[in-house]
Amino acid sequence: MSVTKKEYKRITVKTLVDMKANGEKISMLTAYDYTMAKIVDGADIDVILVGDSASNVMSGHETTLPITLDEMIYHASSVIRAVNRALVVVDLPFGSYQSDPKKALRSAIRIMKESGGHAVKLEGGKEVKDSIKRILNAGIPVMGHLGLTPQSIYKFGTYTVRAKEEQEAHQLLADVKMLERVGCFGIVLEKIPAELAEEAAESVSIPIIGIGAGNGVDGQVLVLHDMIGMTHEFNPRFLRRYMNLYQDMTIAISQYASDVKSGEFPSDSEQY
Repeated sequence: MSVTKKEYKRITVKTLVDMKANGEKISMLTAYDYTMAKIVDGADIDVILVGDSASNVMSGHETTLPITLDEMIYHASSVIRAVNRALVVVDLPFGSYQSDPKKALRSAIRIMKESGGHAVKLEGGKEVKDSIKRILNAGIPVMGHLGLTPQSIYKFGTYTVRAKEEQEAHQLLADVKMLERVGCFGIVLEKIPAELAEEAAESVSIPIIGIGAGNGVDGQVLVLHDMIGMTHEFNPRFLRRYMNLYQDMTIAISQYASDVKSGEFPSDSEQY
């Protein structure tokens, strides 16, 4: 049974909780710059994630670990200037919150003050509980992230599906409930079994956003550059490519280069 989509002039953290309560799915995509964010926001995406995946798709790093807090603020500032409707959530980068709740608060405050972002997201469960509470106590909305947590890739050693074993699944469910209890407004679950993700979504009143976590959750998130096919090496099962911009752009740029070489561009009508 489909749910009629409501028109929202501005998405807030309360909007997302209400959407879950009303059975309305939540759409979420990444963006890292003004031009892309303008397009994404104009297409009525509910949440824009300024993800630390910028480390991969914008800077070419192998992992998300190298991106700095200053770089995240730069990307988030660019996105905020483009957005009129979506809620903008900004990732706290690796090293900016894990070891010290006071440092976590300072990092979150910098993101909110210097970029204008609407909320922050961080990875982990009980081990980052104190950092989350410190940020929330300052009035900054927090989104959690469980399952496959890319900032811990060297701990896991692989990007394989998480929480397939009973012990890890049990801990994930406990962390989901803990994150709701301390005050997170939502949680991203990445690359976990669909049945477990659905159980998690049903166990809490805050929205659960999945990426590689099946359709039983409250919304979905993808990396924009993957979804529109600007990247082409990354092909996980959960990724649906809605365009093939890598191919289309390659053809267009090659044609431009050829037209310049041959003198076809600019034509008489394209000059003054």
